[in-house]
Amino acid sequence: MATKDLTFEQAMEKLEGIVSKLEEGDVPLEKAIEYYQEGMNLSKLCSEKLNHVQDKMVQIMNEQGELEPFDIQEDSSS
Repeated sequence: MATKDLTFEQAMEKLEGIVSKLEEGDVPLEKAIEYYQEGMNLSKLCSEKLNHVQDKMVQIMNEQGELEPFDIQEDSSS
């Protein structure tokens, strides 16, 4: 499965595995660089997925079914 096709959870799981391997410290330099590059790609993917979800969450549907910004109104009476 290509990295871009991973779910957020799958990408995080792979990223955690890479971090664990690198923290062990007995990884050859060339392999550590490969792990680092893969980890950076996974980190970018996770960040993009989170940003996408955040963008979706700040919008809600109005009564006409159109998206509009979501704005939390604070109660000023308290």
